[in-house]
Formats: sequence, C-alpha cells, structure tokens
Amino acid sequence: MGKMIFYRLLAIAIAGILDQIFGDPRVAWHPICLIGNLISWTEKWTRPLFPKTKSGERAAGVYLVVFVLLIATAVPVAITLGLYHLHWFAGVLAESVLLYFTFAARSLEQESMVVSHALEGEGLDAGRKAVSMIVGRDTKKLTEAGVIKAAVETVAENTSDGVIAPLFYAFVGGAPLAYFYKAVNTMDSMVGYKNDRYQYYGTAAARLDDLVNLIPARLSALLMMISYEFVITFQNRSEQRNVDRKEKLSQKSRLWQGVQKRSLRDVWRIYRRDCHAHASPNSAQTESVMAGALGVQLAGDASYFGVVHHKPTIGDDLRPVEHADIERAVMLMKATAMFGWLLTLIVLALLT
Repeated sequence: MGKMIFYRLLAIAIAGILDQIFGDPRVAWHPICLIGNLISWTEKWTRPLFPKTKSGERAAGVYLVVFVLLIATAVPVAITLGLYHLHWFAGVLAESVLLYFTFAARSLEQESMVVSHALEGEGLDAGRKAVSMIVGRDTKKLTEAGVIKAAVETVAENTSDGVIAPLFYAFVGGAPLAYFYKAVNTMDSMVGYKNDRYQYYGTAAARLDDLVNLIPARLSALLMMISYEFVITFQNRSEQRNVDRKEKLSQKSRLWQGVQKRSLRDVWRIYRRDCHAHASPNSAQTESVMAGALGVQLAGDASYFGVVHHKPTIGDDLRPVEHADIERAVMLMKATAMFGWLLTLIVLALLT
C-alpha cells in the first residue's frame, strides 16, 4: 500500500511538472476530447431508445452518464493496472501522462491571457472572440467590462474544475478517479444546460457534477484565500523592499499598484455572503473569493443561446474592472494551484 501511495505521489508530481512545461496539447486524440466524442456518440444512440417525455429523456440521460463513466473509468484502470503489473516505472509513467491530460493550470493561464492581450492590442471585437473560446455564454454583445468579467469568472471557476478538483480526485484514487471526475465535468459542460434540448436529458449529468464538486469547490475557495494572503504579503514586502532600495517595482509588483488591497477578513466576508449566489451550489465558491480579493463585482445577468438569464451579482462594486484584473486572477489561480499541489504531495508523503 505504501509503495502505491509513493507511486501516486510521483505520478502527480510529474503530471504537474508536465502541465507547467507543456500546457494542454491541442491534439485530436486528447483523452478529454475522446470523452467528448464518446458523449456525443452516446447521446445520438440513447435518445431514440426512449420516449420524448420528461421521464423518458431523464432516463436516457441516466444511461448516458452510466455508460460514459464506465468507459471513461475502465480504460485508465486497465492501462494503469496492466502497466503497474508489468513494472512500477511503466505504471508511474503511464499514470503521469494520463494525469497530465486532466490538469489545466497552464492552459487556463494561456487562454485567459490571450483575452487580455486581444483586448489591449486589438480591441473589443478581438476580446469578444477570444473570450468566446473559454466561456459558454453569448459574447457578441459583451462590453469591454463584460469581457473582462467573463475571463475573470472563468479563471475563478476553473481553478476548481480544471486544477484542484482533478488533483483532489487524483489524490484519492489516482488516474481512474481523476478521469471519472473529468468525464462527469465534461458531460455537464456538454449536456448540463437548462434549455429545450437538455432540460431533462442533462439532469443526471448536472446533478452528479454538483455532487462531485461539493468538496473540491470548497477546498479550492479555502486554498484561494490562503493564496491571496500569501500573494498580498509577498507584494507588500516586495514594494517596501523596492522603496527602501529606491529601485523600480518589478512587473509583478506593479500589477497590484493602485489597487486597494483587501484584507483576508474582507475576502472572507464576501465569501460567506456570496458563496451561494449561483444556481449551482459550487460555482460561486471560488468566484466569491476572487471578487472579494480583487474588490470588484462579478456575475450578474448573462445571455446563453440568445436567452438572458438573470443572476445575482457576486462581490462589492468598489471599483470598475480593468484589463489587469485578468492577470491578477491568473496570479491567484497559479498560487492556488501551487498550494494545492504542495498540500497533495506533502499529505501523500506523510502517508507513505
């Protein structure tokens, strides 16, 4: 048992390093893309098998969830068990690569900064196009502030969905459980909409996604608050050191210049007040921490598939959002990911 925990520690560490070096590769055979193809294919053959009624579509959605999860979990189980049986090094290598495809910290940073650079360098239309690649809402009519908010909200939410949650499930059950989570999350992103097509068919996927994210979302919020305190403490010391030495502030130090730094108590207050200000029990967890940390107001009404959804706001409107908020959000995401990985590796090391 101790050896397997050590092997998992190695696999998670290697996967984290691979993610930071290479990011998420855009290849057709990406395992998450294959899961997406499996979901689309399964939807096509399950729908005709059931009546076009509320209960019929919900039953079809349950079949989708069960079938996809069986395949998405069985494949990494077979790969890892087979290769660990062959040799521990082969097993660690395979599990590292499998886990690497489930982590998205580096790609989240890259895609979010594309939005920032597009807004600053090419204007609003380019920003709208860039943010449309990472959000599910309609973006054609977004204002500049709307584009920035959409990017910041995506960074906040995906700190849990794309970093801490797969890391949590990898810690608990290695690559197989991480792929179980990614399959649930992918199904929710594809069929978990409350529109005419998926109102009932996507019920099982959406509810299961809410369930599997209950712990990771709250853990992500806690880690983000700790990370914010670390980032702000580091920034304050860096600024003071540069003042004492009469040196120019570094680019990272200038990033927070002119922004009133919020105390951890303020961030906690916003979190406690707004952590459930969302239809999902999990999405507002990290968004409320991000809003409190940046001192801005996020969320509010948004349009999906041409229909405006009225949503409560998250955070206090202490100042208007600005381009640099995307980079600040990315900095908090990276710090949260770092603390998450360190915590995971330390706990696994103690268990060996």
